Amino acid sequence: MKYILYIALLFSVVLSAQEDPVKQDSTDVHYMYIEGDSIPVTSVELREVLVLPNLKFKDREARVRYIILRRKTLKVYPYAKLAAERLEALQERLDGLKRKRDKKRYAKIIQNYIEDEFSAELKKLTKTEGQILVKLIHRQTGKTTFDLIKELRSGWRAFWFNSTASLFDISLKKEFSPIDEEEDYLIEDILQRAFQNERLKRQPPAFDIDFYEALNKWSKSKNKTNSKPKI
Repeated sequence: MKYILYIALLFSVVLSAQEDPVKQDSTDVHYMYIEGDSIPVTSVELREVLVLPNLKFKDREARVRYIILRRKTLKVYPYAKLAAERLEALQERLDGLKRKRDKKRYAKIIQNYIEDEFSAELKKLTKTEGQILVKLIHRQTGKTTFDLIKELRSGWRAFWFNSTASLFDISLKKEFSPIDEEEDYLIEDILQRAFQNERLKRQPPAFDIDFYEALNKWSKSKNKTNSKPKI
């Protein structure tokens, strides 16, 4: 678990542009500010908003399962978001270093800082929360935890970490796929609802996720399960 949580605090994404539309009084022209420059535009692109269906559960067990999954997802998502935020900043810093010795020294400083400041809090995560975290790290970075460890440390260390994690039913190679796994679809549903009610701060995933395709698939699957056989 320690190694999964180490990855969750190691990486970074730095937003390169901020949009702040300002409307002129008489010409109906907007200005968009990007990295300090103002660019006149006639329209402002709005963020896509998903229309989420009302929650429906086939029985009490399914409802309880969703509630538990929601609690765990809301708890670990900030760590996955921080993983994405740390990744780019770390990579940019390493790319700026020429000597291999300097890169190794910088990575060691980051590792010691993380272990000293955050390890106590992160160790409180349960095994199931750890597996959800692995999935969300893939959602936010586009890479599995195994691949991230392999890139930052070594192939052998990544294999060893994964073997150790497997003893706790945690796979560092686990990917996030709402279209293939119902639990991942439920996690995505939980995230989208939390984004809309501002319970969580939105961060785009590293790859495209077709929420409605997943919704359609798993809704049809439930309907087939709940349908009564014809006599």
